[in-house]
Amino acid sequence: MPNILICDDERDIVNALKIYLSDPEYRLYEAYNGKEALQVMERESIDLILLDIMMPVMDGIKAMAKIRETSTVPIILLTAKSEDTDKILGLNIGADDYITKPFNPLEVTARVRSQLRRYLKFGGGTTQPEVLRNGGIELNDLSKEVTVDGAPVSLTPKEYDILKLLMSNPEKVYAPKDIYQIVWKEKPFGSENTVAVHIRHLREKIEINPADPRYIKVIFGQGYKMEKGRDV
Repeated sequence: MPNILICDDERDIVNALKIYLSDPEYRLYEAYNGKEALQVMERESIDLILLDIMMPVMDGIKAMAKIRETSTVPIILLTAKSEDTDKILGLNIGADDYITKPFNPLEVTARVRSQLRRYLKFGGGTTQPEVLRNGGIELNDLSKEVTVDGAPVSLTPKEYDILKLLMSNPEKVYAPKDIYQIVWKEKPFGSENTVAVHIRHLREKIEINPADPRYIKVIFGQGYKMEKGRDV
């Protein structure tokens, strides 16, 4: 499920864009200046940003320059007709596209889908490390091997994929339907029990005490997350 961040200091514009993009396939986040956008980027795995240029605290150009230090996530600038110079600067710094206010809803959705399709087709803009480590868990994505405190652990393909997903995004909470959609690549109808069973089996293999897990935590009413190991 793609995560989209909408950043504009005008709440009416943010709300309008949320209506245009009200698709169950998207998870929407909002921010009202560049500093807030960077804070969302630190907490969440964002797949596309709609970013206003003129904002208080930190404008869109400065925020984008900061984002581009670590990420190639698609950025679509939200511009006014009078901001041509800033628009050109933004494109030179690393914006992927722009939309001029006032927005045409069909243009917004078309540009968002186009950028997401290109980005997700090539696996996103950040390179996943070949070896993931968290506490005593090590996942080698080249050899598809997992060890816990140095001891090899045998996982099924789905257990491996769930573990990789959670380890790739420590502290991020995934709803069962999101885990199902990402791992099984199917519509998440009736997915909660399936995911719960796989999580239980995974815990039995990687946790010292599955009843009191150290790594895979349940966030009541929300889903599962990988808690960072104390020695990381």
